[in-house]
Amino acid sequence: MRRTLRSYPILLLCLVASLADAATIERLRAFVRDTQTARATFTQTVTDSNGRTKQEASGEFAIARPGKFRWSYDKPYAQLLVGDGDKLWIYDRDLNQVIIKKLDRALGATPASLLAGSNAFETNFVLIDGGSADGVEFVEAKPKSPDTGFDRIRIGFKENLPRTMELYDNFGQVTQLTFDRFERIPSIDPALFRFTPPPGADVIGN
Repeated sequence: MRRTLRSYPILLLCLVASLADAATIERLRAFVRDTQTARATFTQTVTDSNGRTKQEASGEFAIARPGKFRWSYDKPYAQLLVGDGDKLWIYDRDLNQVIIKKLDRALGATPASLLAGSNAFETNFVLIDGGSADGVEFVEAKPKSPDTGFDRIRIGFKENLPRTMELYDNFGQVTQLTFDRFERIPSIDPALFRFTPPPGADVIGN
């Protein structure tokens, strides 16, 4: 009997931890389920396996589920990624070059599929609780496929909105995105998710 009584606190702690994990993961599921459109500005920092900063960038993005997004880099160079629901267009303004890919193949188990993909994203990811820090609760998503180039992705939520995303690649490099001015379900012009190559651009793919 004494062993059974002593086991109660342990069982209670396990139950509380399990409920906390479920609540954190449910925030991501609820965001994916209930957010059809969103937009935000972002800053991006890339560090190598030794923690040294390799690159800093900033820009803005907009999404419309499923599969439509516009991801624009303003600094340090201008680059535009547009998903129109069928194709992914990658435009490098300095090179005047456009790369076209099939969207379903390009998204797959990538970070973009967590924000702009369909509600079936858990087909490609295993979700676990990622703990919390500074009032931000994290969900960790591990790709089920070994061919994604990413080891894991951490998404931080605060007040039920994504505030940060950390991407850990297979070489120890970390890309951290910090979101600002995040708007859920705004009215977005559908034209943002269409792209026509500029005159004279070098177009690769179809």
